[in-house]
Amino acid sequence: MGRNLTIDILKIVLAFFVVFLHMNFLKETYPVLSYVLVNGLFRIAVPVFLVITGFYFFHIDHSKKLKKWLFRTFLLYTIWMMIYISYWKDNEQVLLTLIFGYHHLWYLIGTCFSGAILFLLRKQNSSLLFFLAVFLFLIGYGVQILGNLHYFEKEKDSVLNMYLLYRNFLFVCFPFLTIGFLINRHQTDLSKYKNSYLLLILSVFCVMSEAFFNYYSVSAESTDILFSLLFACPLVFLYFKNVYIKTNTKILANLSTAIYVVHPLIMKSSFYTQIQSYQVLIFLLLLIPISFALVFLNNKSKYLL
Repeated sequence: MGRNLTIDILKIVLAFFVVFLHMNFLKETYPVLSYVLVNGLFRIAVPVFLVITGFYFFHIDHSKKLKKWLFRTFLLYTIWMMIYISYWKDNEQVLLTLIFGYHHLWYLIGTCFSGAILFLLRKQNSSLLFFLAVFLFLIGYGVQILGNLHYFEKEKDSVLNMYLLYRNFLFVCFPFLTIGFLINRHQTDLSKYKNSYLLLILSVFCVMSEAFFNYYSVSAESTDILFSLLFACPLVFLYFKNVYIKTNTKILANLSTAIYVVHPLIMKSSFYTQIQSYQVLIFLLLLIPISFALVFLNNKSKYLL
């Protein structure tokens, strides 16, 4: 069975979701719409990536395969941490940055840690794994909400608002990785549902509605975790998994990774910060060829993506 081109295209779209999220897309011109997109729709990206990873992680059924997978993931994390070292080496919390990852690289090290945990628990029954996934996700979600509501005095509140406390390998990566794993274990399929696209539309609508509710009723602060992601992200993956188009190339999959890992490097460059007009367009005109160049370099080295 070859690669599914539809999933690779989905990953490209998700990578751009992450890019627009980090750009705070439309924040200056349409703040409410920006919030619903940046802290709503675009937040499906990383969890769907994790569900996809978890789905294929099901085949990591031997310690040798795990070692290879861990080495590959950790090497990718190490290489890009070194590339971004000038941005975090003078940070007061260097140790925490190394453990949890700089900026967007938290996803790589989080996947590494959560994959190791899932491998140890892989033979447990599905009910227990699903319970653990939901339970841990809800803990992270609860911590974030308490932080955004600012119920507690300053010292406790500042701790609750540390994103490392709720957006990490245990409360985000493990739950969605496990859900992807269980989808594969049980061969979950949406194709038997005639109007599965309605489920997809409804779930994405729920994510955006929750973001809208958060903006007006909870807090206008940035929100990483939404309750609706718990069901919306698996549904997004399940829907596109069934639109099977066979391909034997990894170019698009590598391109999505390239876009993900390199975009902050452009975003933080002095050239980009000095652009006064057409900033988004110029950014994309830079990002796409640079990402393709990374894919080309990776074909030579095999370790960049």
